Amino acid sequence: MRLFPAIDLKEGRCVRLRQGDMAQATVYADDPAAQARAFETQGFDYLHVVDLDGAFAGKPVNAAAVEAIRAATSFPVQLGGGIRDMRTVEGWLGKGVSRVIIGTAAVRDPDFVKSAARAFPGQVAVGIDARDGWVAVEGWAETSSLAAHDLARRFEDAGVAAIVYTNIARDGMLTGIDWDGTIALADAVSIPVIASGGLASLDDVRQLLSPRARKLEGAITGKALYDGRLDPAEAIALVRGARAA
Repeated sequence: MRLFPAIDLKEGRCVRLRQGDMAQATVYADDPAAQARAFETQGFDYLHVVDLDGAFAGKPVNAAAVEAIRAATSFPVQLGGGIRDMRTVEGWLGKGVSRVIIGTAAVRDPDFVKSAARAFPGQVAVGIDARDGWVAVEGWAETSSLAAHDLARRFEDAGVAAIVYTNIARDGMLTGIDWDGTIALADAVSIPVIASGGLASLDDVRQLLSPRARKLEGAITGKALYDGRLDPAEAIALVRGARAA
C-alpha cells in the first residue's frame, strides 16, 4: 500500500486544478524540483507527476520540469500527460521515469498500450479518468462513450502494471475519494488500481488501509498536502504501520 504525493505541472509550475478545469488552477510552487525534494524528505517513497499542458497538447510540454525533478530526487516517479506513442514512452523511461501512465491513447489506440506494456514490463500504467462513469480524454476536455469498467477490462492479461483511476468530480475538491467506485473497479479486474481524486484527510488514508480496499495499490494525494489538511508524517506513519502489520 502506498501514498503518492502529486505534482501537476502547468507552465513549469506546480498547480492543482478543480475537477480538471485548467481555468481553475491554483499555483502552489514555482519550483517543481524543490517541491519534489520536499516530498522525498518528508518520507514519501514514490512520486506522481502529471504534465497537464502535455495532456491537452498530446505531447510532452513540461519536459524540463520533469527532468529537473528526476535530477533533484532519487525516489521513483510515475508520469502521465501527453504520452501517446512508443517514442515518448521510450524517451521518458530512458530518462529515468519509473512508470508512464497512458490515458487518452488507452481509448484511442489500445494496441499501442498493450505493445508498450509488453515491451516494458512493470513500467506502463493506464490512466482512467471518469466523469459520471464515462471515460474522459484529451486532458479531460472530452467525454467518450466508453465506460470506465469496460476500458479497464480491455487490458486484462496485457501486462499493464496498474490502473490510475480518477473520479473527475472529486478531483481537487477535498470531498473524499470515491471509494465505492474505485473499489468496484478494482474488483472488476485483476490489475492493481490506484485511487485518485478527492483525498482530503487521514480518514481517507484509514479507508485506504481498510480490509475492503485491500486490492488497491495505493492512493494519490495532492491538494490536501499542499493545503496542510493532511499531515505527511501522520499519513506515512499510518501506511508504514499497516505494511508492518
